[in-house]
Amino acid sequence: MDLRGKTVVVVGLARTGGALAEFLLDAGARVVISEKRPAEALGPEAARWASRGAVLEAGGHRPETFFAADLIIPSPGVPKLDILAAAREKGVPVITEIELAFRFLRGTLIGVTGTNGKSTTATLIHKILAGAGRPAFLAGNIGTPLLSFAAASRDEHLYVIEISSFQLEYIERFKVHIAVLLNVSQNHLDWHGDFEEYFGAKKKLIAGLGPGDFAVLNRDDARVWALAGSGPFETYGFSRRSDPIPGAGLSRGWIVVRERGGREERILPVGEIPLLGAHNRDNVMAAALTARLAGVPAAAIREAVARFAGLEHRLERVRTVSGVDFVNDSKATSVDAAIKAIESFDRPLVLILGGKDKGSDFTVLREVVARRVKSVVLVGAAKDKIRAALAGVVPLQDGADYADVTARAFAAASPGDVVLLAPACTSWDMFADFEERGRVFKEEVRRLAERKEGKGD
Repeated sequence: MDLRGKTVVVVGLARTGGALAEFLLDAGARVVISEKRPAEALGPEAARWASRGAVLEAGGHRPETFFAADLIIPSPGVPKLDILAAAREKGVPVITEIELAFRFLRGTLIGVTGTNGKSTTATLIHKILAGAGRPAFLAGNIGTPLLSFAAASRDEHLYVIEISSFQLEYIERFKVHIAVLLNVSQNHLDWHGDFEEYFGAKKKLIAGLGPGDFAVLNRDDARVWALAGSGPFETYGFSRRSDPIPGAGLSRGWIVVRERGGREERILPVGEIPLLGAHNRDNVMAAALTARLAGVPAAAIREAVARFAGLEHRLERVRTVSGVDFVNDSKATSVDAAIKAIESFDRPLVLILGGKDKGSDFTVLREVVARRVKSVVLVGAAKDKIRAALAGVVPLQDGADYADVTARAFAAASPGDVVLLAPACTSWDMFADFEERGRVFKEEVRRLAERKEGKGD
């Protein structure tokens, strides 16, 4: 793909947008950065890109710029702008960053997608591969854009990529060697419009597989498993409820991998998994199965899993205050993720819910909240919608900010209970991202603990 002299519009100047602009400028393209924020909000970034030779159009997107482009690349999460659709109708190609990276990258690609568990599974796969001495790199939605690795990539490299539905929306030729689809449930409906469009984006990762490639699919998710055998690839399942052959499952307290002929290989005891929640057994099975397909021996997988403490903001133990355990699952930005978090505990819960709604149906929470939760504290833009959905199920109260939320949740809890932040919403009404929300929550728990300890409590 020759980019020299081509006019390429990068939509959105965030981490991925910056990586795109750098790569394109180095490739000789004429780069226009289209950013909805005003120039003054970008600070020194505006001058930096001007000095690099890029054209920065801040304060909104200009149709004439989009229509005159040779190529448009929106950053992940940029809304489905009408101007993008109009440009495509006029014949302007629109692709994602991972599509551009694919055109230049050498090495073997392992893609991980799904509604929940992507970050944990992708990170664990990477740790297993790296621990086994493989030249593996972690990229994608989890932090480092795939494009950042293109210049130094080699044939022997392995790239484990966490891939969102946003990144898959505009792919064309992008494909991986091993595709992992963990699960699918309602999410990002405010972006995609409806569930079928959302799932349609996810399915593109599987549709791109060819002969000699592998699909690692959740046998317990009917929509996901329906993709088995839908192309010329080999399908491997993972399941907590059945014994997929070939695939990964549970047998006599062990995670095992079964070959096509039925031969069973023990990988590790379930009791050695250090992560909270039954759903993390799915993640470990998917990671172990992927690693075996990549040629990693069982002993190396077992060792890496045993050392894996999990990721920040994913069922993260914060601290215990006066006998009450605080757990941060700020990454639970969907209803399904919140349900999985709630079901990870067999003790009474005080649940913190709320944030920016993604078009979710919060009534789905009623049954699990009735079974597992003693009280709910609501916060953020979606709290009225959630209150209506959970009316009459458990006591509900509103919190103004996270200092208030933390204090109210603690007051509603008893020693031995768990206060769980699993918001079922994005953070964008109050915070820049779920990481900031999680850090603020942990800081408020720390302050609460200091107040209680100062009183000798």
